[in-house]
Amino acid sequence: MDRNIAFADLGMDSDTQPSRTNSDTTGTAYDTNGTVVQLSPTHSDESLDHFVKKDGLVFAGTHLIIDLVGASRLDELEHVEETLKEAVEVSGATLLHIHLHHFTPNGGVSGVAVLAESHISIHTWPERGYAALDVFMCGDAEPHKAIEVLRRAFRPDTIQLNDLKRGLTV
Repeated sequence: MDRNIAFADLGMDSDTQPSRTNSDTTGTAYDTNGTVVQLSPTHSDESLDHFVKKDGLVFAGTHLIIDLVGASRLDELEHVEETLKEAVEVSGATLLHIHLHHFTPNGGVSGVAVLAESHISIHTWPERGYAALDVFMCGDAEPHKAIEVLRRAFRPDTIQLNDLKRGLTV
């Protein structure tokens, strides 16, 4: 990082020395004259933690627990992978890595799509027409949009949904 930009981000330039500050228990900093000093954001600031602010609530993210009952194509590894990728895309999330394992002899698939916004995991029991998925996303991602992708791809008779708000704060 350019030294001048780094200093400017801290409220000083390369030609001046940093002012001495004191801070209180609220995190507010004061210079030696008692004037409030604006500090640069840290990872704990709300603006950078990617918590969701929706309907007057603040929470880490939405965690959907999804059961697909009477579903098909649950033993098709490539189909499962393409479905997860599409679910990530329509939700506005960022895929970092995907890892799936195809079991034998029943053909079940287990795996995870690791996202910048969290994850989607899947475990299938094709012999029972059942799949268990977790869709957990924070930030601006829209995990509910993944449901229609799953419905279209696996054509379940029933979708059971639990919608959790993780890290809910008041």
